[in-house]
Amino acid sequence: MSTAADRAARTARELTRRIGVEHHDVLVILGSGLAGTAEILGSTGPSIPLATLPFFPRYTADGHHAKGWSVPIGTKQVLIFAGRCHLYEGLDLADVIHPLRTGIAAGCTTVVLTAAVGAIREDLDAGSIVAISDQINLTGRSPLVGPEFIDMVDAYSPKLRDLARSTPAIERLVPTPAVYAQVPGPQFETPAEVRLLHTLGADVVGMSMALETIAARQAAAEVLGLAVVTNAAAGAGLDTSDIARIGAAAAPAVAAIIEHVVVSLP
Repeated sequence: MSTAADRAARTARELTRRIGVEHHDVLVILGSGLAGTAEILGSTGPSIPLATLPFFPRYTADGHHAKGWSVPIGTKQVLIFAGRCHLYEGLDLADVIHPLRTGIAAGCTTVVLTAAVGAIREDLDAGSIVAISDQINLTGRSPLVGPEFIDMVDAYSPKLRDLARSTPAIERLVPTPAVYAQVPGPQFETPAEVRLLHTLGADVVGMSMALETIAARQAAAEVLGLAVVTNAAAGAGLDTSDIARIGAAAAPAVAAIIEHVVVSLP
């Protein structure tokens, strides 16, 4: 039986063959409402239909598209995925993590994860962007199998976070980083759950990213987490269309941060 790493390697080989690019340096996974970031970063050509690749999972969540591009930014080749899949879609955890592992198998040693989040910390307004400094995994799951003990201190690279915060003229970017809590979803959090998350030390909450970060650290990739605040956690009248709209409005700023980080890499 093939392992998760074997399947990712096979997917990456087919992706590489179709794109015609032998090696990638940076993987970017775009969250809800952020698909437009790809075009701003230079994805002017036709996309790769990721769902046609071997072992690639089917995306079903609104605002997430199984499309990929290979884009040169500075001296780096960047692989961009216009969405992700989630545990709440009924997939096996290995399938949820497969796109990330595919990017790493394609050569990426730097990973930029973006996501729409609900704000727990009071200074985080809708439309703001915050770099993630740590995480709380509340899914009860891990992509690691067996006695493999991965150090999760500085799982989100301080170096990449500093580069992100040095992006010029991005007013949306909040100076103070945030702790990200991943919950399983798909339901939004109750007010009592938000109070609990605050007590635990979480600043923002979402339904992705933490499990991907564990898998990225397993592969020794450096991770930058960028969270776009789309709403107050447990806010009244929350609607997924609002999340998409606010995420789309933040796409130019997210793209500017990603471009600045990539061109600043050695």
